[in-house]
Amino acid sequence: MTSSQAADRPEPVGASRRSKLTPEREQEFFDAVLEQIRACGYDAVSMEGIASSTRCSKSTLYRQWKTKPQFVAAALRSRRRVRFAGIDTGTLAGDLRAVARAAEDWSHKDSRLLQALGHAVMADPELASALREALVEPEIGSLAEILRRGVERGEVAADHPALEYVPAQLFGVLRVRPLLEGDQPDPDYLLRFVEAAVLPALGLT
Repeated sequence: MTSSQAADRPEPVGASRRSKLTPEREQEFFDAVLEQIRACGYDAVSMEGIASSTRCSKSTLYRQWKTKPQFVAAALRSRRRVRFAGIDTGTLAGDLRAVARAAEDWSHKDSRLLQALGHAVMADPELASALREALVEPEIGSLAEILRRGVERGEVAADHPALEYVPAQLFGVLRVRPLLEGDQPDPDYLLRFVEAAVLPALGLT
């Protein structure tokens, strides 16, 4: 018997309900549910389907996470990653161009995930909170740091009215282009968007 199978065995009556899953096995569950959501949409994914695809019992998943929204929320939080962290070219314009290049990586899997979650995010506060924590807030924090440095260097005034809308511009184009044109924003598109819309709004070239 493998360690994964042993971890998934039903516990004896009266045994502790403390998790017996290894971090690797837990991440396998998380990766499976997020990939199925991307492929099929949130509503089509079930705890039973994930159990089948990961070769575990339904009771293993329900024992750990109780409901599908709780399971998906945990999976989202497990994938927290900051693609804009560490960007520092020495100029605000250079940083925003680097953000555009990094955002292309963000756009593929994460934009598909945002779209696939759809109405479920609006209907479930825990799911919405997990999505913001995992995919949005870390990047917003990195963007805020990039903009703060630009202000400190004197490249843009602290009270410039366009500063607060930079995150909405960048995240907006990631979400909207697939709907308007049926294409993901590639690096060339995102760089052109930054050059044509974001930098001029800030008075930068």
